[in-house]
Amino acid sequence: MKKLLFSTENYSSLKKKILAASDFEDGQLEIKKFPDGERYIRILSDVNERHVIILGGTVSDADTLEIYDLASSVVKYGAISLTLIMPYFGYSTMERAVKYGEVVTAKTRATLFSSIPRTSLGNKIILVDLHTEGIPHYFESGIRPVHLYSKPIITEACHEMYGDDFVLASTDAGRAKWVESLANDMKVNGAFVFKTRISGDETKVTGISADVKNRNVIIYDDMIRTGGSLVQAAQSYKNAGAKDISVITTHGIFVGDGIKKIKDSGIISRIVCTDTHPNAEKLQSDFVRVKTVAGLLAAKAGE
Repeated sequence: MKKLLFSTENYSSLKKKILAASDFEDGQLEIKKFPDGERYIRILSDVNERHVIILGGTVSDADTLEIYDLASSVVKYGAISLTLIMPYFGYSTMERAVKYGEVVTAKTRATLFSSIPRTSLGNKIILVDLHTEGIPHYFESGIRPVHLYSKPIITEACHEMYGDDFVLASTDAGRAKWVESLANDMKVNGAFVFKTRISGDETKVTGISADVKNRNVIIYDDMIRTGGSLVQAAQSYKNAGAKDISVITTHGIFVGDGIKKIKDSGIISRIVCTDTHPNAEKLQSDFVRVKTVAGLLAAKAGE
């Protein structure tokens, strides 16, 4: 029998793409809100003795609870296995406490999903390009985390931009290891910038690790929120003589006027992002190209 795929409301568009890329059955829900804002969910498809997949990202606290409520309920109604597909795991920048009293939200969210009742064949959560490698270890025995990398999509996007004639760069040393690994796979040079923190919200670039003069540069960042650090890094590569600069990100959040800020800088030629975050659906333009992770997710969830 086919696996049954449900999604949260904000991931209905990606759900359609996954259904088109797989042989999953379209799971049906009734979702509405009461006048006071409380959400009502009813599972219309019969999940008893079925392998169930739930697609959703923790893009807000409400989305997080929608995933949790739905997942707990399909177990109650008899699902024999549960796979959560979480293309975007929010709160990942709060993966550790730096100051006394800070809440490690990445840990508390992982604990929440670990508490979902276990199906007879077990629970699994698929996470994409996490901001921090240690996050899968926050999940406990009730659920098995799978960290899925979008390397095939990133690699394809790079070659579509410049063939093999580019330097793959990162916004800072923090992502240098991942970028170096990806650059080695593609047999191109990697680069990153060195930064010094001046204050809590201000940094200064002090150097670049590679020669980018007269070269095409692709900056990869796993997640872009406002674009401030990205523009700063791009300016550094431009000052070092880069010929053309493009950007690839997995999670294109671009809150506020993030896209406008990046475009108005005049430094960056184009952006490619994936559709792991619902904001991607409204970003497609001449400046921003959106590539889907549907095929990658369908293949992993279908295993």
